[in-house]
Amino acid sequence: MAESEGVADRLFSVRGKKALVTGAGSGIGLAIAEVLAEAGAQVTLVDVDKAGLEAVRETMAANGWDVRSRVADVRDDAEIRSAIDEVVAESGGIDIVFANAGLSRGSSFASVEGFLENFPEEAWDEVIDVDLSGAFFTVQAAAVHMKQQGSGSIIVTASTAGMRSDPFCSYAYVAAKAALINAARQAAFELAPFGVRVNVISPGPFKTNIGGAAGRSQEVEERWSATVPLGRMADTSEMKGLALLLASDASSFMTGAVVAIDGGALTRQHEVPGRAV
Repeated sequence: MAESEGVADRLFSVRGKKALVTGAGSGIGLAIAEVLAEAGAQVTLVDVDKAGLEAVRETMAANGWDVRSRVADVRDDAEIRSAIDEVVAESGGIDIVFANAGLSRGSSFASVEGFLENFPEEAWDEVIDVDLSGAFFTVQAAAVHMKQQGSGSIIVTASTAGMRSDPFCSYAYVAAKAALINAARQAAFELAPFGVRVNVISPGPFKTNIGGAAGRSQEVEERWSATVPLGRMADTSEMKGLALLLASDASSFMTGAVVAIDGGALTRQHEVPGRAV
């Protein structure tokens, strides 16, 4: 029994690793940062919300975890590059980067008449800038250092909405996540000869701000839950196991993978009144 536990500890160990997580101030990003820090990694928390980020850092530091914070807007490639450069300068390298920051704008086309022709340009631009360009800039900045050191794990947060049509997500969101999945797989192909792995997490309905956690009504939660064979939305803590797998050597032969964590939602068609998509 002790031998089995030792093997598991070794496989999933991130102790002493240098990690950076964008969008770490809340939701899935916070859950990822927590599991890495609790497992012994040195974690840099990156978010655009200064007050929220500092509150999270203080809470995590109070647990005795090795955490630091950096305010940065992932839409600005200079800011995210500077954040990653600082980790390398202070710590001598960077081992794990989660390009997680994201947002959604716009209502579901299932409930809004004329959604396509009336989708606002400003919502399109904001989502593409954060969810696609911001993630791409993060991967770029990480790749510069990881190629030089000959190792590293980059994990991108996409969505099951980027893997098929989704009646509850906006055009900008599904477009950004679909493009991000392909960009990440392209990066995995390019970086593999340098010992750098790139994988994609595709969450389904999670209880986050994007999933409607902020002011979420029972009706909204029931609507999301009805799309999931397991019958419920996920808590952000349920992301921790997959995050640790992809960050650690337990996934040493995984790159270019797109891993859905969705309670089985991709196994069924969505049901929308009057149509199936």
